[in-house]
Amino acid sequence: MHPAEIRNLSQTEVARHLDEAHHELFNLRFQYATGQLKNTARLSEVRREISRLRTILRESELAAAQGG
Repeated sequence: MHPAEIRNLSQTEVARHLDEAHHELFNLRFQYATGQLKNTARLSEVRREISRLRTILRESELAAAQGG
């Protein structure tokens, strides 16, 4: 998901996507540990997605705190 798409979502939707990404990362790590994961690059992709979501969620929190 691109940052512009994430910024168009509400905070609850961003939080839901963040929760889903955490679940996906957990499952990917489990698959990696058991040797079932074929696409190991997906681990990095999901971690980056989590970072994007957290960053944009924090930006919106700071904007709300400043009154803007």
